[in-house]
Amino acid sequence: MNDAEFTLQRTIATISQSDPLIKLLEQIRLGRMTRTDAGLRAVTESWLAAYQKAVETPGLTRQALLRLDPSPRVTELVHEGILTHDHIAVNALLAAFKQAVERATA
Repeated sequence: MNDAEFTLQRTIATISQSDPLIKLLEQIRLGRMTRTDAGLRAVTESWLAAYQKAVETPGLTRQALLRLDPSPRVTELVHEGILTHDHIAVNALLAAFKQAVERATA
């Protein structure tokens, strides 16, 4: 495994550790947690910050960044009513991702 692939795999692992879709979305669907639960909000905010830091990782190629695209996850969280598209952290994450891709292609 080369350095770029190692960096990508490490970045994916970091994002996955706090991903609210993996564990918490099921809890909402089962009625064990609400969309307004403070714990869910804290995990989601932490995940957004971790994701932003991850896409800003130096050394990621354009191809690697495209594999990390946060849009599908954000869209699902918006669809589930956990986030809104105008949320400050969502906008910051999407802007950081766009900038990282632009830098990688330059």
